[in-house]
Amino acid sequence: MADQDLRERQREHFNSIAGRYQAARRNANHLLLKDLMWAHALRGMDRFRGQKVEVLEPLCGFADGKSIIERYLCDNVEYSGYDYSEKVIELLKDQHPQINCWTADATKFDPLPGHYDIVILLGGLHHVPDYAALVVEKSARALKPGGIFINLEPTSGNVVSRKIREAIYRRNSLFDERTERDFGCGELFAMFENAGLRRLRITHPGLLSYVLYYNPDAFPRLNLGGLGAVRRAFSVDKPFLESAIGRFFSFATLSVWERPLQATSASG
Repeated sequence: MADQDLRERQREHFNSIAGRYQAARRNANHLLLKDLMWAHALRGMDRFRGQKVEVLEPLCGFADGKSIIERYLCDNVEYSGYDYSEKVIELLKDQHPQINCWTADATKFDPLPGHYDIVILLGGLHHVPDYAALVVEKSARALKPGGIFINLEPTSGNVVSRKIREAIYRRNSLFDERTERDFGCGELFAMFENAGLRRLRITHPGLLSYVLYYNPDAFPRLNLGGLGAVRRAFSVDKPFLESAIGRFFSFATLSVWERPLQATSASG
């Protein structure tokens, strides 16, 4: 299938599931898990407190990145976001008429270079896997020196977890196996390093609590128990979030990168 056909297939697929996807992301267990994940991953990152920050969210979905940054990093945010799905943008604007968001193809759109303090991209690269490195490069160029790039993506640390995800993608209508795939951690990290970014923090939250509560739309039978169960599951995961064991077993990786204030030379 031609590249344009694949992108169109992905656009049509997400248009078809947009309402279902959004509704499930309001589930109380899911929201608590996200709070625990992000509070842990962004702890101590206070460089933007008291400042007005320019934020770009490529492949923005329902602008989760905006609320994450306002909650954990800075409450004075000038937000911009774009997505390939016009249905997603329509729903987002219906609910938040003042939000600055638009429809664009991340593989083609060039954001303003050196304009943004923060780029946040949540679960978007695996929808354009053949162009993921290009999207990272374009988005990294949009950062000011000293700006940060926050990313959350499906990853596989071993062959078994990759096979499990591939089987899920084939069988679950929420996903489209023709246009989506996860990344190995090394493959994902190389995209950011090749774009000239420096690693600040890596966590691997895709463990027990993620499997049970992060995708209630895809796996409603796993959404067991209430908020106490979510907290207990996350407490089991917490010792492993930055470990090699966590990386091996995790189904997702959350990473934070920085555009250096001064480019380093090849000779160091």
